[in-house]
Amino acid sequence: MIRSLFISLWVLLLSACSAEINDYRAATPTFNLFEYFQGQTQAYGMVQDYTDMQTRRFEVSIWGIVDGDTLTLQEDFIYDDGETDSRVWTITRSGDGKYLGRADDIIGTASGKEQGNALQWQYDLELKLDDSSVVVAFDDWLYRQDSKRVFNLTSIKKWGVEVGRVTLFFEKQ
Repeated sequence: MIRSLFISLWVLLLSACSAEINDYRAATPTFNLFEYFQGQTQAYGMVQDYTDMQTRRFEVSIWGIVDGDTLTLQEDFIYDDGETDSRVWTITRSGDGKYLGRADDIIGTASGKEQGNALQWQYDLELKLDDSSVVVAFDDWLYRQDSKRVFNLTSIKKWGVEVGRVTLFFEKQ
């Protein structure tokens, strides 16, 4: 009885461990951030709060330009309530599948690493509210499905606690 309880507890603890980027080393197709986002890409997404309630839906038109070891992404957002927004990312390769990125609403520098078909992209974002703003941490996991499609699951955290999620579907035009 105690042994089976111990084994069950051990299995539960192991299953609670989160994935690491190196877990995707052998997964295909290879992500290749610069190749995928060069040119026109369309994305469709939603935001959920900590209760899993969908709070927003949006579309993003993305235009990417590669110049050597730099990818510039122009992202134009249209939300379901009519609000629009845009962000320009400047992403540089830093070697060995690693990337650094900057944008106006990003605090400091974003960092990312790709392995196999996955890219983990992490950054702090200044999220604008009605009369103020709050800084939250984004942990993006992007998975390349095929030559045209990428899925993105994002955890949004404040003080280490998940306060929301973003789900995105990208499609190469």
